[in-house]
Amino acid sequence: MRRGRGRQTRTFRTTTGALEGLSLAGARVAVHVTDLDRGEVVLAGDDHLPLPVGGLGIVPLLVEAAARMEAGTLDPHRLVDRPQTKRPAPSGLWRAMAAPTLPVIDLAVLAGGAGDAAAANALLDVVGHDNVTRRIVELGMPRSALLDGFRSERGPDDAPHLALGTAREFAVLFAALAAGTAIDAEVSERVVTWLSPVTDVGLVGSAIGADPFSHEPDGHGVVHFAKTGRERGVRAEAGVLAGRRGAFAYALLVDFDDVSLIDRQRAHAAFHALGGDLLEYAT
Repeated sequence: MRRGRGRQTRTFRTTTGALEGLSLAGARVAVHVTDLDRGEVVLAGDDHLPLPVGGLGIVPLLVEAAARMEAGTLDPHRLVDRPQTKRPAPSGLWRAMAAPTLPVIDLAVLAGGAGDAAAANALLDVVGHDNVTRRIVELGMPRSALLDGFRSERGPDDAPHLALGTAREFAVLFAALAAGTAIDAEVSERVVTWLSPVTDVGLVGSAIGADPFSHEPDGHGVVHFAKTGRERGVRAEAGVLAGRRGAFAYALLVDFDDVSLIDRQRAHAAFHALGGDLLEYAT
């Protein structure tokens, strides 16, 4: 792992130890953390390596949807039917809701904020997979790709994963969202709104202890928006964590053999360690 140098030593010692333990256990790990105030990389390891990222891969889809809304080519109030398939989306709230039709903007809220698989699939159908692919290239993410929609099962003719990505590219994307330069300030603001609050607080967000269902500041001066990704043997998160003393864009990707709960616990512990280190230096 590379560690940057600054006026305040940031060792990320806990994170580094956890990631080294994961690697020794056979997991593939990639991490990238940038100090947004100083514009320097403070932690990186295999951040160029494309790994499965699960639902984290829909963030470029959200960017494309927001760009089209801002350009006036996608009506945010256009009604869309819930996808009807023999293999329903594996997770999310919409499949349990009575409303079979939702406006596009609500699909973005559910997909971004709640990780809703059916909403993400419907949004992808509206926006178009080819358009998302082009947007990923325009965002400067040549090693990342949204391969498919969410599926409850993946057969031999399906893409092996929902999405692939690198820690570096996703950390840079979140840094751009924070700076208002992911396309432009209006697009960035829309996407950040959809990603806030972070409802999946089981990974990096666990360190903050915030209420995932509250939209109000919790009084501790911490700003956190992120997107997680979960598949069998895959845990991924990218986001921004900012406090009174610092602000960081980060991405951590872990591809591991999910054979036992101990394997899963070891992977989650690495995210908890990163959250603790980020909180230490940001607040």
